[in-house]
Amino acid sequence: MDWNAIFGAVNLLAIVAWIALAFLPRSPAVLAAVLYVGVGILCLVYGVSLIGVLTGLLPNESGAGANFNTIEGVRAIFASDAGVTIGWTHYLAFDLFVGIWIARDADAKGISRIVQVPILLATLMAGPLGLLIWLIVREPAARANGRWS
Repeated sequence: MDWNAIFGAVNLLAIVAWIALAFLPRSPAVLAAVLYVGVGILCLVYGVSLIGVLTGLLPNESGAGANFNTIEGVRAIFASDAGVTIGWTHYLAFDLFVGIWIARDADAKGISRIVQVPILLATLMAGPLGLLIWLIVREPAARANGRWS
């Protein structure tokens, strides 16, 4: 299994989806493509890779002592190309999903793309930090609309 190729492919897919989200018109077709093609394929790659490695159907060059219960166990998970690729794909899928929510929420609240793009970039590069920035920026707009949704 060429984990480097998979790593490169998920990165390419994610960056294309982020560019579409940030710069293309947000038509229903574009948003659906980013969600179902971008996030959907990332989730599929994640699921197949995770299940494949956990069942031994896909190779994992290390992983001895891998578990989610201790820091050493989590370190063992990420000590292989398979583990890093699976973990990275997880981040890419969830950060892109959050980016879609931010973009749609910002559009609904009338927040300009000039404000959105740096927040989306922060979400791409440091997911929870970008989300925190959006939560702070959106609060006045949410109050002005008289709702928290």
